[in-house]
Amino acid sequence: MISNPLKVVLVDDHAVVRTGFRLLLESSGQIEVIAELDSGEAINQQIGKIAPDVIVMDLSMAGMGGLEAIRRIRAKDPKMRILVFTMHENIAFVEQALDAGANGYITKSNAAKVLTDAVKVVAGGDSYIDPKLAEQLTMRQNFDTGTPLRALSRREFQIFCKFAEGMNAQEIAQDLSLSIKTVANYQTQIKEKLNITSSAELIRLALAHGIIRM
Repeated sequence: MISNPLKVVLVDDHAVVRTGFRLLLESSGQIEVIAELDSGEAINQQIGKIAPDVIVMDLSMAGMGGLEAIRRIRAKDPKMRILVFTMHENIAFVEQALDAGANGYITKSNAAKVLTDAVKVVAGGDSYIDPKLAEQLTMRQNFDTGTPLRALSRREFQIFCKFAEGMNAQEIAQDLSLSIKTVANYQTQIKEKLNITSSAELIRLALAHGIIRM
């Protein structure tokens, strides 16, 4: 290990995943994982107590989830560097993560090849987007204004995904610590913004944009 390694915090709700990526990062000899956390709530509680160079964080976690966690971290520390590593390979998630304040985005399927480099790039003040996703993002920006889902706020997008995955309002309310009435209000807002009228249309839209797969 070099004398001044980059300090990284891993945020993922799967301990096995964290262990694997810790070993990968620390095997470089240039990175030290100073903490492992399992939720967006946990990193927001700890951010004032620890001082990582980069936060490496998943998006799909119980509770507030990664997108809201990024927004809150950015509000507390605008200079914090955040790299998303996630299973989601859809441009809608990339757009939402970057809008929330992420500095980089890579997928877990490609992380073994690029994670160490991505951490170094993000720590150095630049952005790093998975090359395949970066190409898709550039094409989308050149030819249109983004997916219809970009009209959704971070919370709306989070709830949209949970409805698309088959969760009902009560389950979503419990998962996000919201009231059922609040979730129902969000559902109404989502349908209005996306110009859809039923749950079936919501699922079709999610399928069309790769949010879920059959």
